[in-house]
Amino acid sequence: MNTQEVIYSIALSQLKGVNLVNARTLVDKAGSASEVFAHKNKIKEYIPDATERLIQAFSNTDEAMERAEKEIAFIEEKHIKALTLNSEDYPWRLRECEDAPVVFFYNGSANLNSERIINIVGTRKCSEYGRELVTNFVKDLHHYYPDTVVVSGLAYGIDICAHRAAMENHMSTIGVLAHGLDTIYPAAHKKTAENMLKQGGGLLTENLSNTSVDKVNFVRRNRIVAGLCDACIVVESAEKGGALITADLSLSYDRNVFAFPGRVGDKSSVGCNNLIRENGAALLTSAEDFLKAMNWPIPSDNDSSEPEATQQELFTTDFDEETRALLNCLEKADDMCINDIVTETHIPYERASFIIFDLEMKGFISSLGGGRYCLPMKWANKDSAIDLPL
Repeated sequence: MNTQEVIYSIALSQLKGVNLVNARTLVDKAGSASEVFAHKNKIKEYIPDATERLIQAFSNTDEAMERAEKEIAFIEEKHIKALTLNSEDYPWRLRECEDAPVVFFYNGSANLNSERIINIVGTRKCSEYGRELVTNFVKDLHHYYPDTVVVSGLAYGIDICAHRAAMENHMSTIGVLAHGLDTIYPAAHKKTAENMLKQGGGLLTENLSNTSVDKVNFVRRNRIVAGLCDACIVVESAEKGGALITADLSLSYDRNVFAFPGRVGDKSSVGCNNLIRENGAALLTSAEDFLKAMNWPIPSDNDSSEPEATQQELFTTDFDEETRALLNCLEKADDMCINDIVTETHIPYERASFIIFDLEMKGFISSLGGGRYCLPMKWANKDSAIDLPL
């Protein structure tokens, strides 16, 4: 760590009147934060259209330098890594963004330049449907690419589900914080954060220690969540929310954006459905969808689409009680609609919808259109003249 460059980078980030883009531009033009301060009376040489407020920001830098030196003492005591724009291991994806932080702080061992990094974001008030989508997606992604790093914001709802799902599948996961590394917010997620570090993950922030937990910091951190990754995956979002901000930022950084669709009328699905309708995100239904869209090869030995293979797997897979009941129900009939399935199995409608969705994505059941479903082997044996929707 180049201590001098870290000090000047921190000080630059603390100057009132210097916004994110200006700070980045100054470092790029001068070559380093140290050089910016060495020539702080020549700001217009770096930014010809610099405002008077920007120029005046460098008239008194003592307070910013003092704060930077205090932060250096903190990160050295806690063995926290500080990465400046000139650091060799600064994330190359994030460096591409014009408003990338000139310095950020990192505690952990996950590779910030890993070959594959994604973020999973969504509502803080997620449903069981959302939780299971995250759990199954991460599990299936691990099956194909276990080295994928999962990034999120350690918040309630989808964020924490994503971190925990990654750990359950022994994948590295990184939490981007809206405060300093001297605390964890919300406090209820402190244990999860500790486990993330133990299991090869990490915690990252651009904020100094003793930073208050303000709304503006949550909005600012979303650009880091977006910039670190190859793709953004939205799982449940209301009409407005931080997940949609992250999706918009991802698009502005030319990242791939995906969204799982939700049931029409559900408040927690409005944001995702709108994203898909307005072409702000590609519709996602499975890990396989994601891999194809990202051009990540799917190993051929994982292709079990033939009805015989699916039938064999049906009898060998260890399903939970509700899933098994639903499959047994379909096994007794040529096909059934979801209302009849709910009546027969006594499974709540929302839960039955999720189970059907999950089984269909995995090839265990087939949709006949009109809300009717059957087992694949029965679909394969049906009269070829059946009127299937195009």
